Amino acid sequence: MSSPGQQPRPSTPDERPGRDPAGASRRNLLELDRAGLERFFVETLGEKRFRAHQVMKWIHHRHVTSFDDMTDLGKALRAKLETHAEVRVPQVQFEKPSADGTHKWLLAMDGSNAVETVFIPDKGRGTLCVSSQVGCALNCQFCSTATQGFNRNLSVAEIVGQVWVAARHLGNVPHRERRLTNVVMMGMGEPLMNFDNVVAAMSVMRDDLGYGLANKRVTLSTAGMVPMIDRLGEESDVSLAVSLHAADDELRSRLVPLNRKYPVAELMAACERYARRRRGSSITFEYTLMKGVNDQPVHARQLARLMRAFGNALQAKDAAKVNLIPFNPFPGTRFERSAEADIRAFQRLLLDAGVLTMVRRTRGDDIDAACGQLKGQVADRTRRQAEFRRHLAEHQAEHPAGRGGVDAAA
Repeated sequence: MSSPGQQPRPSTPDERPGRDPAGASRRNLLELDRAGLERFFVETLGEKRFRAHQVMKWIHHRHVTSFDDMTDLGKALRAKLETHAEVRVPQVQFEKPSADGTHKWLLAMDGSNAVETVFIPDKGRGTLCVSSQVGCALNCQFCSTATQGFNRNLSVAEIVGQVWVAARHLGNVPHRERRLTNVVMMGMGEPLMNFDNVVAAMSVMRDDLGYGLANKRVTLSTAGMVPMIDRLGEESDVSLAVSLHAADDELRSRLVPLNRKYPVAELMAACERYARRRRGSSITFEYTLMKGVNDQPVHARQLARLMRAFGNALQAKDAAKVNLIPFNPFPGTRFERSAEADIRAFQRLLLDAGVLTMVRRTRGDDIDAACGQLKGQVADRTRRQAEFRRHLAEHQAEHPAGRGGVDAAA
């Protein structure tokens, strides 16, 4: 059992927690990337590799889960598939559209756990925010997911299944009716703590027989697991985003406890190594602005110095992009959103220092689908959820009319 601050054991692509005992002997084909599916067809079914390609298209392009409906497969092969395989997708427990077009799903992963997945449409693009864990093993102070604690890593099928559910809902067809253009591993959980499963799932997203997304259109966001950033650079080729939120160790360690293990200097060095492997690309540094906590001019100047040093080390213009995220409140939080004037002043200081900086437009906050607001159903294996509920009850008793002020020292 995990305790607060303890890292879960990294999973492998073969782990399939939460499987239905009745289907335990059948392989969920959502679990397999192209190479894995080819091996399954050759070694388990005694079939040609190209049959795996046909089935992959049926699953990911046409959103078909019944082998009987895969009409270009012979009856004998369909019978083998019924015996040895299944296509089992997450069950939609709840879904809700936002007034701005954002769409959120609550997807059941087993009898006691569920995660949230969010689709965000914009001009010329559609971005899906995908979860990698049930809850999160980290304890970032300003994130709603962190208050629910942690249960387990998601399997490859559970990660890919989120894309499948959204693609079917959208009527997405790779290379033709492409409404899903980008995937960001920015949902519930720390993706690099579920490394093997996340990398395998991203392979399906980028495969032409899967969802056909360009490497640069799949982004993994991390709180800063330095060794795994290096491993990601060796084994995958996706865009990297780093949840920074402060440019100095003292403040960042309070906001992002992982910083105590991998401080800012080590994190930036790992980002440099990653960027050198992907020449011509940039790394996005996410910075959530919280009133009176990290939104002052001194913080902007610290961040500007850090970003300029990063660009100088790589001798590349715009090697770093800063994405400023106005804090999205959730029940019980100590933090507040920065004033609009402070957000724009912060951005202006960075732009004047030559740092490419954007302010992320808040989307889906009316359905609690904005950045930092995702909460699924977590059978917590830590004490964090109970502690947060106790804190919330005490706080509400002390401040019955509202949340009260910001505790910047928390």
